[in-house]
Order: sequence, then C-alpha cells, then structure tokens
Amino acid sequence: MRRILFLSLLVFGSFCSFGQKTPLLKVSANKRYLETPTGQPFFWLGDTAWELLHRLNREETDLYLKDRASKGFTVIQTVVLAELDGLKTPNAYGHLPLLNQDPSQLNEPYFTHVDYMLKRAEKLGLYVGLLPTWGDKFHKAWGVGPEIFTPKNARQFGQLLAKRYAKQPNLLWILGGDRWPENEEDKQIIRAMAQGIRSVDQQHLITYHPSGEKKASDFFNEDWLDLDMFQAGHSRQSYDYKYVRDSRKVTPARPVINGEPRYEDHPDRFKPEEFGWMDASDVRSSAYWTMLSGAAGYTYGAHGIWQMYQANRSSVSWARTSWRASLDLPGAIHLLHLKKLLSAFPWQQLRTDQTLILNDNPVGEAHQVVAMGEQKDFLLAYTPMGKALKLDLSILAENKWQAFWFNPRDGQWKKIGEYNRTDQPTFTPWSAGRGSDFVLVLLPVNSPYQLPR
Repeated sequence: MRRILFLSLLVFGSFCSFGQKTPLLKVSANKRYLETPTGQPFFWLGDTAWELLHRLNREETDLYLKDRASKGFTVIQTVVLAELDGLKTPNAYGHLPLLNQDPSQLNEPYFTHVDYMLKRAEKLGLYVGLLPTWGDKFHKAWGVGPEIFTPKNARQFGQLLAKRYAKQPNLLWILGGDRWPENEEDKQIIRAMAQGIRSVDQQHLITYHPSGEKKASDFFNEDWLDLDMFQAGHSRQSYDYKYVRDSRKVTPARPVINGEPRYEDHPDRFKPEEFGWMDASDVRSSAYWTMLSGAAGYTYGAHGIWQMYQANRSSVSWARTSWRASLDLPGAIHLLHLKKLLSAFPWQQLRTDQTLILNDNPVGEAHQVVAMGEQKDFLLAYTPMGKALKLDLSILAENKWQAFWFNPRDGQWKKIGEYNRTDQPTFTPWSAGRGSDFVLVLLPVNSPYQLPR
C-alpha cells in the first residue's frame, strides 16, 4: 500500500516539474485510465485552448504554456484548422493552414508554428490533445466553415498529420471538434480521418470531441476510439456525473474524459442577463462530480482563454475577460487542489458507490457523489452545496476510521473525529449554499495515506 502511495505521489510530482520527458500514453489493462509504458497512472488535467495555434504568436504561446505547466495542467487541447474562420483568417504570422483550402496541401510555414508549439509543450511536460480540424469544416451547423472535407481528403489529411507527428511523444488525437455527425457522410469523414491517422500512427491514442450533452460513444462505438470523451455543456443544469455513469455502461469499456465542461466566466446557458455567469464553484462541482464518478480525466475551460480573447478582437458569446487575465481565474488554482488531493491516493482505483449515501440525494446542483478505493481503504465524498452527508460505513475494510473535511477552495483540511465501521454518522460542513462545497475524506486510523499540505 505504501508503495502505491509513493508511486502516486511520484507521478504527480513528475508532471509538475519542467523538463519532464513525455512518454507515450496507453490505456490501462482494466480500460479505466491512462498510463505510461511503465504502468504509472496519468492524470489528465486539461485546458481548452482551441485558438492557441491560430491566434497566439510564439512569445504568447510560451507565456501560456509555462503558466499552465506551473499550475499543474497536463494536457492542452487545441485545433489545427481553427474554429474562428481558421481557413481564411491567418495565424499571428500571416499564414493559413492549407493551400487553396485543400486538406491534401499543407502550408509549411503554418505547420512550422504547430511544430514549435508541440516541442515547447513537450519541454514543459505537457501533452497536446490535437484536433486536426474544428467540426464546422465537415458539418458547418452554426459555425463559419466552409465545409471542405470528403471521406477521401479526410483520410489524406489524417495521413499527412500522422506522418508529420507520429514520432512526437506528447500527442493525443482528438477528432470531431464540437460537432455531431449529421448524416452518414459525416460519419464516413470522421472514420476516414481516423483510418488515415492509424495507417501511419499506431501509437498515439484517438478520441472524439462531440457537441454539448453528448459523448463520443454515442456516435462512434468503434475500434479506433480509444477514449470516450464527453462535453457536458455550458449550463448549471448539466450534470457531469451522469455522462460518466452512462459511459461506464458502454461496452467495450474505455477511459472516460470530460473534454468540455462548464467554462469559468462563461454565461450560464448562453443567457447572461437571465442566468448570470458561471464561476469557480461551477468548475469545482463539474470536476469533482467527474472524477469521483470514475473518469480518467477532466478538462478545464475559461471563456476568455479558449478563444484567446483580447480587447482588439470580437468577443464570442459575451467574452469579457482577456486571455492573459483569465490565466489567473480562481478555478484553475482550485483544480490544482483537486489534483493534489486525488494524487495523495491511488485515484485510478476509485469506485463509485452511491448506495453508501443514506440521506436524500436528488439529481441537481446539490447532488452528492461518493467513491472509495478498490481495497475499501479510503473514501472520498463530495457535497456541492454543503448539504449534510449521512453515510453507511459498514462496507469499508477497517473497523476504526478518522474523518476530515477537505476545503476545495484553498486546499486546507481539518479533522472531524473518529468513527466505527458499525456507525452511520451524519457529516455536516460548517457552511452551506452555493459555493460552500466540501470533500469528506475517510481514512482508517493509522492509514499510510496523508492528506496534501
């Protein structure tokens, strides 16, 4: 047990240090999480930087990547053919990605900049979840487009990218780009792009980024899909735990990634005057719901960062805070507290068991989640609104337990007391209401696990 704890802490520390070599990632044998070739669990803590390649120059790219590495992020999600008129509006150096909007003709100067970003991320120990294209290039829907893909050139595009980046270790492929396939041709385009990548690159993992309130396996429960990614959507009425639980019912099993949740500083339900703006408490609820429900990773989003907003650019969906200022929004720091907490345990062994909750626990913003380790030797429970938790401890492994409250806003904790396995105690946080979320931690007396300091 002590060896497991040591390895878990070692993995966490290694990903926080600059200069970390990024080994290829693979799916664990039990299909629940990602790991390195030596079997070390990989904690996916992502950031959505969709317009990174399209809008930032190299100095700005360095600033952004260094900040995210310093805050404990491990994956940066970005797009080659970007959403915001990425085919016709050039990047920071005046280059377009394609010649004649032809996916079979890459524009070398543009991809030299992509090369630069990938190498800089690698030196900082960051992986890149690379989307070959945003979804409006095969299914315009509400986007800018134009639609340029056919199954034939999608396969060619996949092959070209794979040939260029097959030896880049810090890479994960993410197809889709905030779209559902509208028809069979759309599905064939995605399949062809995956086949094009796989014809060259059999090493890097592939997933699919769907539109809101959907998961990848809703559309592509196929062999090429290594990870099941979902987008919960930008609404306080979207409950991330439901997607993880639903994905766990899909066969074959895959690790589950929350690829686009509620964005911090984003208008709730796209209606700021009616519902206001989402904040760090939305980030925390989304993240703890996700991870304690059994996901392999969580991706943060800040509304000013994904679009790399600044005052001289048009605001998308009421963005109001520049990307530089958004780097220091509190939600990102709160996620580092989450990562430190989970990394104090073999988090990859967490198993949700909602039957341990004895109090009323309806679906909604106050919904509580509880999970414990495979050996039943630690338990974590999350209460988003500070509502009291009554738990059945009889299933736990040891007779004597100590309980702690972990504060997800500041990473501090305090001991509550000690309990017997025969007890059914009620744990009541010291504050309640929106923003008063807490994590209950139960450890055996004399447990080798230590809460982070």
